Amino acid sequence: MKRETLLIHKYRQMLDGCDFLKEMDKESTNSFLSMFKEEKWSKNTCILHHEKLCYKFHIILSGRMKMYQIDPRTGKELTLFLLTIGDVFDIFCLLDGLEHTVYYEALDDVRVLAAPMPKLRSWLKNNPENYKILMPYAGKQLRMLENSVSDMTFTDISTRLLKLLISNVNENSQDLEHIDDLPNKEIANLLGSTRAVINRHLQQLKKKGSIRLSRNKMEIKDLGILIHLLECQKKMMNEK
Repeated sequence: MKRETLLIHKYRQMLDGCDFLKEMDKESTNSFLSMFKEEKWSKNTCILHHEKLCYKFHIILSGRMKMYQIDPRTGKELTLFLLTIGDVFDIFCLLDGLEHTVYYEALDDVRVLAAPMPKLRSWLKNNPENYKILMPYAGKQLRMLENSVSDMTFTDISTRLLKLLISNVNENSQDLEHIDDLPNKEIANLLGSTRAVINRHLQQLKKKGSIRLSRNKMEIKDLGILIHLLECQKKMMNEK
């Protein structure tokens, strides 16, 4: 078996749970993945040049990336998405061909697959049936942005933190994933808050027995307490 075929088989297995690929048939997946080359980025690698996102399309194989924006006046960061294995970027540049004013940073040592945008657009033109796979993924990201804007506008920090924690609990293991080792500053960036405010709320959750905090780790101690607290918060909001 040729090396390229072996690599495609390997990547197909690694990305088995990828929403972007799981609806493709095997032939389409193989031809799609054949356009990509693997790249390795060390932790803290930043993509600050918007034009780079117009030239290449990426799929994460391992590690975490954050997609964020910065207020040029204050330097305040807001994380728009926390991207993990199987996530892709930049879907908006792929669809409209325009520069996307966002930045990316590797939170771990990251491996990605990268393909030239023109080549990928040509592939989609020749395989138009796969546009139906792109649209739900783009729609999912837009809906997440909509929910995030709504929460930051109408919901208090305590409720947003509870929702973030619960949404990152693995359904099978009940363990906290993706954000369990992030510093409070990064969690604050996800919620549009500050490190001091997030630290205060996390300490309150710790005292209530819902989470366990150590030097570089956060764990779920009692998921039921978190869910109960969120339900109480929602009830209070509805009564206002």
